[in-house]
Amino acid sequence: MKRIDIVIILAELITTLAYDDLSYNKDASQSHTSSGTGYDAGNAVDRNIATCTRTEQIGGNSPYKTVWWKVDLGGVYNIYSVNILFKNYDGYESRQRGRFAGFSLYISNTGSINSSSLCFKDGPELPPLNFTTTCTLSGRYVIYYNERLNGVTYPAGYEVNSLVYTELCEVTVKGCSRPGVYGKRCDMSCPNNCRYKTCHIKNGTCFGCAPGYQGTFCEKECPDEWYGFDCKQQCSEHCRDNVPCNKVNGTCDEGCAAGWIGAFCEKACEPGRYGKNCSHICSSNCKTCRHTDGTCSCHVGWSGPNCSIGCTKSYGENCQYLCHPLCANQTCDRFDGTCAIASKIGIHDK
Repeated sequence: MKRIDIVIILAELITTLAYDDLSYNKDASQSHTSSGTGYDAGNAVDRNIATCTRTEQIGGNSPYKTVWWKVDLGGVYNIYSVNILFKNYDGYESRQRGRFAGFSLYISNTGSINSSSLCFKDGPELPPLNFTTTCTLSGRYVIYYNERLNGVTYPAGYEVNSLVYTELCEVTVKGCSRPGVYGKRCDMSCPNNCRYKTCHIKNGTCFGCAPGYQGTFCEKECPDEWYGFDCKQQCSEHCRDNVPCNKVNGTCDEGCAAGWIGAFCEKACEPGRYGKNCSHICSSNCKTCRHTDGTCSCHVGWSGPNCSIGCTKSYGENCQYLCHPLCANQTCDRFDGTCAIASKIGIHDK
């Protein structure tokens, strides 16, 4: 081995030793446990290499085709590395490596693989039985996953048809045991606006930003009219006087434009009301009333912006028809146009 390689390995080892053990005696679980006693998931975090987990076999004729094991770190922490000590049997190292081949490691805040980040994917080479990978992510759960699916061709050396047990003797997750810090000594604070107060354990960059912020170190507020995680949500168009909404949660803190209500000014006034805070009542003469300013479409016989003017010498919708010129004084019923009093020249009352 070259001298430079030795130096790099030693540097990595020193760095790993500087971090805290996040998984020791934490809650662990697994998809299924082999029959018998002494194979519990917690054996992998007790720091006793003589006790190991064991699941039911997967692949072949087994009803199980997938397997998972996970540890709950108890909080969201910055992670540096994951070490797995797989079960070994004298003279069967190659078989054991083939059993674990193809595994994946995930980091999750929820415990679900579907909402997690991939830390490591093994293959096609067989893994060492004392395995370590750098994993500079943040999360609450570390998940081991493997599978032997029907109809899939696996690389040479993978155990497929024989008994494929998963036996983990120790899983050691190294990182910063205090949330919100990073660096070799875990003594530097993550930027204030990092999501979950976690950041890259080496350089302090944020994995994601708290709502209302963006940028590598989450140092920039969302631009006006945008809010939320990654500034991807657009403010309502109905905040009062076009004042930008709250950049964290999108609420219209200065109130709503006339005709709108709700924390996000997303609701139009209910029928029959209009104006600021929907505090005005539409005229009873309105057929429909615009919720912003109360402008009406009038019932027959009425006109004006608020339908408050009764027709005179006219009738119908919006008083658009003139009374017949032979009606006395050119006045008529404002609803249907019938003459109230006929003139003396030929128009009879109806």
